[in-house]
Amino acid sequence: MKNTLTPYLLGLLLIAPLTHAEEIGCVTTSWKLIGANHKVCVQAFDDPKVEGVSCHISQARTGGLAGTFGVAEDPSQFSITCRQIGPIKFDGKLPEQETAFTEDTSVFFKETRVTRLFDAKRNTLVYLAVSRKLIDGAPANSISSVPLMPWHAQ
Repeated sequence: MKNTLTPYLLGLLLIAPLTHAEEIGCVTTSWKLIGANHKVCVQAFDDPKVEGVSCHISQARTGGLAGTFGVAEDPSQFSITCRQIGPIKFDGKLPEQETAFTEDTSVFFKETRVTRLFDAKRNTLVYLAVSRKLIDGAPANSISSVPLMPWHAQ
């Protein structure tokens, strides 16, 4: 019997962004008697296709018992900032729009997605963070932009 699930899983791995966020820290926003506290956490990730650009994203995290057991749906509240941290390098031509980072924010098919847009007229990378669900997303969003400029080490 042939395993038909293996090619499907391999395909998902190939299209999934290889970016991994590094947790910087969390700040409690509401203390909970039982379970984890509500908090805002900050993570950092490097753009997987553009060397020299790093982003920091803050996201609200739901606590309580549901948050403790990983079944809470985190609210669509976040902020993003992206900066040039070294010489900017990338292979070939960047597409006008591409996913730079995704992270699940619920076991119920909700994710935060960061899309890199290229504003050719202004020679600028624009990073747009949105919340998406399998069926319906949220209008909450945040943007940050990085102009493509020469890097001058100090």
